[in-house]
Amino acid sequence: MTKDDLRFGLLLGFLAPLVGMLLYYFIQFRNVITFGEFLHIILVQRTLLTAIVSVSLVANAAIFTYYINKRIDQTAKGIFIATCIYGIASLIWKFLF
Repeated sequence: MTKDDLRFGLLLGFLAPLVGMLLYYFIQFRNVITFGEFLHIILVQRTLLTAIVSVSLVANAAIFTYYINKRIDQTAKGIFIATCIYGIASLIWKFLF
């Protein structure tokens, strides 16, 4: 976890929100709907997309803070770039599709 590499940070930055979304599903919706229905609802209802992406990106905030505090800057930079890409992609999806 102390590897200082931009590509490693990008990998972490793209995987952590997926883990955050899975945790959100298991905490909130596990007994109510299937995971496939959950993904369908996210894609269809644009207001939920922004909310769930925001919650998912909290996972990135946690690992970004860890790497910044450990002064592992290249990995933190990768996590930040991935977070920006997620945010921009979710806004594009919300307003254009």
